[in-house]
Amino acid sequence: MSNWRKSRCLSSKRLYLFGQEVYTGLRKQGHKVVGVFTVPDKDGKADPLATVAEKDGTPVFKFPRWRVKGEPIAEVVEAYKAVGAELNVMPFCSQFIPMTVINYPKHGSIIYHPSILPKHRGASAINWTLIEGDKKAGFSVFWADDGLDTGPILLQKECDVEPNDTVDTLYNRFLFPEGIKAMVEAVQLVADGKAPRIPQPEEGASYEGIQKKSNAKVNLDQPAEAIHNWIRGHDKVPGAWAVIQGQPVTLYGSLMLNGSVPGGRPLEVEGASQPGLITSSGLVLFGSDSKALQVRSLQFEDGKMIPAARYFSPGDTTSVELTEEEKKMAEEIRVIWKGILSNVNVIEDTTDFFKSGAASMDVVRLVEEIKEKCAGVPLQNEDVYMATSFQEFVQMFVRRLRGEDQEEELVVSYVSATKDINNMTLKMPYQCFIDGRFEDAENGKTYDTVNPTDGSVICKVSFASVADVDRAVASAKQAFEDGPWGKMNQRDRGRLLYRLADLMEEHQEELATIEAIDSGAVYTLALKTHVGMSIQTFRYFAGWCDKIQGTTIPINQARPNRNLTFTRKEPLGVCAIVIPWNYPLMMLAWKSAACLAAGNTLVLKPAQVTPLTALKFAELTVKAGIPKGVINILPGSGGLVGQRLSDHPDIRKLGFTGSTPIGKQIMKSCAVSNLKKVSLELGGKSPLIVFSDCDLDKAVRMGMSSVYFNKGENCIAAGRLFVEESIHDEFIRRVVEEIKKMKIGDPLDRSTDHGPQNHKAHLDKLVEYCETGVKEGATLICGGKQVNRPGYFMEPTVFTDVEDHMFIAKEESFGPVMVVSKFKDGDVDGVLSRANDTEFGLASGVFTRDINKAMYVSERLEAGTVFINTYNKTDVAAPFGGFKQSGFGKDLGEEALHEYLRTKAVTVEY
Repeated sequence: MSNWRKSRCLSSKRLYLFGQEVYTGLRKQGHKVVGVFTVPDKDGKADPLATVAEKDGTPVFKFPRWRVKGEPIAEVVEAYKAVGAELNVMPFCSQFIPMTVINYPKHGSIIYHPSILPKHRGASAINWTLIEGDKKAGFSVFWADDGLDTGPILLQKECDVEPNDTVDTLYNRFLFPEGIKAMVEAVQLVADGKAPRIPQPEEGASYEGIQKKSNAKVNLDQPAEAIHNWIRGHDKVPGAWAVIQGQPVTLYGSLMLNGSVPGGRPLEVEGASQPGLITSSGLVLFGSDSKALQVRSLQFEDGKMIPAARYFSPGDTTSVELTEEEKKMAEEIRVIWKGILSNVNVIEDTTDFFKSGAASMDVVRLVEEIKEKCAGVPLQNEDVYMATSFQEFVQMFVRRLRGEDQEEELVVSYVSATKDINNMTLKMPYQCFIDGRFEDAENGKTYDTVNPTDGSVICKVSFASVADVDRAVASAKQAFEDGPWGKMNQRDRGRLLYRLADLMEEHQEELATIEAIDSGAVYTLALKTHVGMSIQTFRYFAGWCDKIQGTTIPINQARPNRNLTFTRKEPLGVCAIVIPWNYPLMMLAWKSAACLAAGNTLVLKPAQVTPLTALKFAELTVKAGIPKGVINILPGSGGLVGQRLSDHPDIRKLGFTGSTPIGKQIMKSCAVSNLKKVSLELGGKSPLIVFSDCDLDKAVRMGMSSVYFNKGENCIAAGRLFVEESIHDEFIRRVVEEIKKMKIGDPLDRSTDHGPQNHKAHLDKLVEYCETGVKEGATLICGGKQVNRPGYFMEPTVFTDVEDHMFIAKEESFGPVMVVSKFKDGDVDGVLSRANDTEFGLASGVFTRDINKAMYVSERLEAGTVFINTYNKTDVAAPFGGFKQSGFGKDLGEEALHEYLRTKAVTVEY
């Protein structure tokens, strides 16, 4: 029975992409599909299910309907019976299929329904799940009957409903991906003779139809959560509405607010218990319980849609004068409008798109037709709703074409994130950055980001949810597949990255100040390295944009014909980047610059404790003209956001810098989800070997830098120094002497050498690390304790007499702890063996005047980087990455580009 496969017939009338994926899954499982019944082509285009089936050679039938006046159409039924199906598989079905078809196959028909039956039957099942505030959602696969969704249950799956879930987030997160798997699983159960038939109870069953606009008005005299559920349950169709200043206004994008309500301008809303507020993030409404929710977008009776935050902003009535070339484009657009609005005799300047009968599908058609004619114009569906008359649309289009409105589109809230500090007024974004906009997390959650200098809260930052990840990935996917970024000339892409680097340089003092207060980096170091190298990185990779090349390859010719084989280097698609807290901006630059130069789009998660430079960077990307959706930034938890990025099926590459255990988990998740490409820069225990024939002054200076640079929070920090016996004591004496000269203090003080550790948990771990070293018998020469002052300051520390078996000899401190071991004079191979006796291999170093010895040691050190008579000397052109459990893949240099490209081989016969 295990090899038994049934013939199947697929009937998909709704959500054809779902049907396509089910079809593909069935084929992969070895099931034979004998026919596909779907709708006729629209505007010359077949639906995705028909397209994939036709490519496979599966018979495809395209009938507009199955019945006329309730009676089956004989021609359609005859065509259906001819394929010989043994099971009908209906991924989605919006029409009543005749029972002669439902019952005809040997095993009948199974169908997918987006609810946990029997509750919420009917076409609006997902909507009612939200409207009624259900805590569980899900789907059913059931045996079709004449009630269409009242037949016996075959299998069901459920998921939790998040507080701010929408129809889209539920569908994208669970109903779509898990529904596809379940349909394939259900077919296999039928094939194996194990498919149950569980009768549906009538108790608790409902059958609510799609809400009409007329009865979708919000009842504002109820708790905030009920108002929120009503709005999100009607979003996008038919749209919940309220009367605002005497006119009906439709409300979109609701989320519950937790904590304090931001200040705003009062707005009278009919029926509300108290006035609403127009804030920088949207319209805040209050329920009868005084709790609050926020609405992002508003749509007026004429069809025009605006961000709710702009309700009181005057409309832009300034008309731009068109050039002759732009006038020609306007007439081409008029022809497109006429093709869609065929019922309108003449398209006047005052012709309104929606009042003339256009629907949502017409919006998509309008946008796509214009994109075809004017590639590179960042036009979105929402733009049509915001410019509904022909004249308004043309004016908007011309401004978009000229790039005149890009900066005006960005709304940045600096509420409670503005500080007068370091001789400047510092304004810091603190919200998620998704699709070119700053917005609160879907669930309204926030968290505190803390200044390690004194432990004070800098501001509250949005705490991104899984739903935010899904929206960000969808935005990045749209930007890659349909936006201007993927169609852009490579040199134009490089020009935008150069402009971004210029803006970073223009704002370098702000960025360095944010690094200092958010990560504890000494300001002067932040200015030179954290920010300075970030600027260099973007400039370097901007230059690579138009230099990414394939090759031609000679192959055996197929005589008498000839062949040409060449390779193409192509972007991967949507990439995820997860960065650590030690160099917040620089790690962002190292990965995202190469990613963008290769032509990808990205979703980036900064470290939870250091999100602010990433969000300031997001603001600069808009000013640079980077199209929306290309860069998305989500502050929040690694366990939540990072995990979802690892699991997400639409992400094709994940770049991670962080600990080895988390790197292993990420790699596992990436493999299980969709085998996405991975590059990992993980932990280190980098050895530094100091021979007696070195320049001792330089070795001491660079040896200290190898440990104490950036407070020791440095991935390539020398985790263990091996000092030749004859110079060991003198080396230690000089190090301690120099430590006493170091100034520990406020990172914004220009004379400070050593700032605070990044966060309290890390400081506590360092103190524990040092206590372990003492217990194991290492000699604590100096330091080892927290500095007695406010903030998270750790004393620069030196351990000697460290033996190979000790914890501090094997484990990374990631702090200002120098771990020193002696080795016998002249024992080169012995010290090499000890240096390589680690599972890490990120960096290493050697100090000696003997070039032969230096080269011998560098060849045998098992590390991705070897420094000779220097340390920490990284450059944007030099590849950076580790061996062994320090990870794989490279940042920086030409090699970094290959991490974000795929190679396609093309062979032509001529």
